[in-house]
Amino acid sequence: MNKPKDLQNHEFLVKAPVVVVAGLVSVPIWIAMDFFCNAMHFNNDEALATAITIFFMAAIFVGRYFAELLIIHVKDLRTLAIAIAIVLIASGIGLFAQLAFPFEGAAALHILLYWFPFLIGSISLGMLIKVVRTIGKRELQEARSQAAHSKSELHLLQSQLSPHFLFNTLNNLYGLSITQHEKIPPLLLKLADLLRYSVYDAGETFVPLKDELAYIENYIEFEKIRIGERLALVTDIENIADANIKIAPMLLIVFIENAFKHSKNTPDEKIFVNISLKTWNDLILFSVRNSYGKSEAENTILGKNSGFGLPNVTKRLELLYPNEHELTIKAEAADYQIALRLKAK
Repeated sequence: MNKPKDLQNHEFLVKAPVVVVAGLVSVPIWIAMDFFCNAMHFNNDEALATAITIFFMAAIFVGRYFAELLIIHVKDLRTLAIAIAIVLIASGIGLFAQLAFPFEGAAALHILLYWFPFLIGSISLGMLIKVVRTIGKRELQEARSQAAHSKSELHLLQSQLSPHFLFNTLNNLYGLSITQHEKIPPLLLKLADLLRYSVYDAGETFVPLKDELAYIENYIEFEKIRIGERLALVTDIENIADANIKIAPMLLIVFIENAFKHSKNTPDEKIFVNISLKTWNDLILFSVRNSYGKSEAENTILGKNSGFGLPNVTKRLELLYPNEHELTIKAEAADYQIALRLKAK
């Protein structure tokens, strides 16, 4: 079956650069061969150099063709490349051995001992070039595929943050609407500001840390209104003015939200939440400590109340900060602590 004309033209365009590169490479090869023939005192050195160059380039293309056939059937291309490299080295050693210690005998055998390793070496070089290039293309394709998968997974995780926050907040508002309905209007205003940031401003992969801290402070004010005098809050948050210091959006808020969520369920008259954030060199140092009931600690350790937020933020840390973060979580009978160290973007 004949291929469509457009497809034939496309194939020519793909192969044309290879032919051009081969033509350019053949010039320095011919110069090297001519120099070699002069040094060896061969007759008709220019003609011989031309013949060797044509022979070499033709063998290279033959090697590329053989490699294409092998690539279809061989899965482990790295092992194939090593095997071809061994053949190439052996051919080179054989050729140089013949040049250093020329065979004294029949002319036909003399020519064979020169040209056979040269032929095998040239074909092997062409095969090695094709195989190595194919390995590079496959690795690049796999890297792009993995990056695309990670990006789509990250977008999915980020898209889940706002509904999760809204679900928890609406549950809290429902309880307050029954017992303390006078708190609902200011809480709704704060909630509107929080949702505006999470929906419109937190869509980027990284946002300025100062914007994230403004969101966190707004959330803390929201919780102060909701919990009231029962809350014993201590914050030690550094004032960040540099917009170049960036962080993944809605990352720290998960830990703070969990701190308020679990601390309010303790039977103690007062609940405490301690929040700290500092920057040091290119690191962001963040910690949260909150009161924690015994039953809450047991449930979290057993995985019953770990919730959606913590697995989400752990996965995002793995995607966005590979080998650039350290998360420590301690759930004890009286309090719950997290410490996060990550590299600023």
